[in-house]
Amino acid sequence: MTITLEPNTTGTSVAAPPDDATPNARVAERAGRTVIPRRDDIEVGERRNVRAARLDDRFAILGAAAGALAVAGLLFGWIAPLSGVIGFVVVAFLTFVALYALLVSITSDLREVIDRVMTVVLISAGVILMSALLFVVIFTMLRGWQALTNVNFFFQDMEFAGPLDGLDVGGVAHAIMGTLIQISIALAISIPLGIVTALFLNEIGGRFARFVRTIVDAMTALPSIVAGLFIYSAFILLFTHQRSGFAAALAITVMMLPIIIRASDVVLRLVAGNLREASYALGASRWRTVWHVVLPTARSGLVTAIILGTARGIGETSPVLLTSGITNVMNLNPFEGPMISLPLQVFDFVRSPEPNIIARGFGTAAVLMLLVLTLFAIARVLGGRGAGELSPRQRRAALARSARDIARIENSHPASAPVSKDPQ
Repeated sequence: MTITLEPNTTGTSVAAPPDDATPNARVAERAGRTVIPRRDDIEVGERRNVRAARLDDRFAILGAAAGALAVAGLLFGWIAPLSGVIGFVVVAFLTFVALYALLVSITSDLREVIDRVMTVVLISAGVILMSALLFVVIFTMLRGWQALTNVNFFFQDMEFAGPLDGLDVGGVAHAIMGTLIQISIALAISIPLGIVTALFLNEIGGRFARFVRTIVDAMTALPSIVAGLFIYSAFILLFTHQRSGFAAALAITVMMLPIIIRASDVVLRLVAGNLREASYALGASRWRTVWHVVLPTARSGLVTAIILGTARGIGETSPVLLTSGITNVMNLNPFEGPMISLPLQVFDFVRSPEPNIIARGFGTAAVLMLLVLTLFAIARVLGGRGAGELSPRQRRAALARSARDIARIENSHPASAPVSKDPQ
């Protein structure tokens, strides 16, 4: 297939149609219009897998791993008086990285050696992180499995259970309800206050906004015991004179607010400025732009900010210990009397030397992890979709609205009747 250049009416050169082109394509090409060329005769090569490792790289990984195990075995078993599993793993890993860099350098330049070594280091960091997370989850589930297999553990409190009673008596229902009540109150205060503060920092700005951002950054590293002491001295000693679930929720709010504000501030900064400008160009006010453009665009990031704040607040123990107190009975009134939470219940259980109480402590920790996972899943379902992404139900509703609009337009503008000819 050959393509030649022919001058058009404007004096410039355009591509002439190929010899085997259709007459319509020739006419379109000579008129200066663009057509899609035929791709039937173009040979397409085999698709390459760019993510696959090369053969020499695989041999380098296997050789470095074998050499690292051999060197660590010699050091810990024959040459040096070393012992311990952790030390063996550290020495083996460092030796593996060094040997892998040496083997890669035989066939590659310095840039590729650095790239391969950093890839190994980053993959190893991810494996270590996931291994630590799995170890915590599996160890907690195994130690608390005896308590989790009893149904009463989820529906009873510890009012009639003693330290020597079996796992078939008592449970942590009071701690579950206390955690849900406290985190609900904290979220009801933190979410609107945190998001509004982040909107003020981004949409209003000014000198006071810089001061607020500085305070928020400083509060991010605030120790949890300081938050508990603040609520204890400023709320309990001055107003209620008793520990309560509401005081604990206020302490949790103090810990959650800086996380939500800081994360929401970062998310709102990522909203493109041309979206705001387009809204202003259409005549929308600032707050209408924020409500209908900025917040829907940043919805998924704001949900992530709320998740981070919830993860910080739901696992706090020291501020809850100072503000809510410890109890073994169910208390659903957050404004009167002590109300225990799951982290505080774990702290109270594991202090006991009795095996059954310790098993209850690990079972309570497993319940806390499952509760956090459930809350995160609900939050991700509610706000995980990005801006403009509709669920199947929302797409069907949009199509139904479009059909109704079309029918309304057709009914309001009926087709004009044919004009009859004058018989004269």
